[in-house]
Amino acid sequence: MIMPSLLAGDFGNLEASARKAEACGGDALHMDIMDAHFVPNLSMGPDVVRMARRCLGIPLNVHLMMTHPHLYVRAFIEAGASTLLIHVEAQCDIRATLRQIRDLGAAPGLAINPETPVSALFPWLDEINEVLFMTVHPGFGGQEFMGEVVPSIAGLCRRLDGPGGARFQALDIAVDGGINLRTVEAAAAAGANAFVAGNALYTARDMARDAALMRSGAAAAFGRDVFPAA
Repeated sequence: MIMPSLLAGDFGNLEASARKAEACGGDALHMDIMDAHFVPNLSMGPDVVRMARRCLGIPLNVHLMMTHPHLYVRAFIEAGASTLLIHVEAQCDIRATLRQIRDLGAAPGLAINPETPVSALFPWLDEINEVLFMTVHPGFGGQEFMGEVVPSIAGLCRRLDGPGGARFQALDIAVDGGINLRTVEAAAAAGANAFVAGNALYTARDMARDAALMRSGAAAAFGRDVFPAA
């Protein structure tokens, strides 16, 4: 799954940038919502999500980089979020917030920062549809991919029941930060199956071509470092 990140789009014309995510063959539009507290940046609010829902036919993958995400769950789901991700490091009742997301009609997910042990995710795996590994320090686009997160991705995949198992197939394992035509293969080799790409796509000469290359590169590398060959 390829998810162009609107954070790398043109903030002077976010609708045009959102439309590019669908036109290039993206499977979903990724939207980073920042509160200037959990991360040192502000980005976009429910109105931008509402705009994207109005003009796109693909799902909206909405990532709440917030200290208190539970206060905003309803607003973003009513605006059109398809998947709503909160951080495992957030200051809220994680289980209650994930269940609130599902009860309101969106798919719940958990994001995890680079320094947080992957074991922090384990209590919640049966509550979520997606894990989002941050491979940069969250808050700003254009950073370099942190390869030291790759073992955490592999560790989660090994804990699940393998690529043919029900638990693995039910969970999207996504990676966000520094994803490009090279790093997407390292993440896919560790078992990731969804990739958030910002600058690598929005600055490409041919966004559709690079999205297709990213997809094929990920498919070729998928799982080779964690799953034994059949």
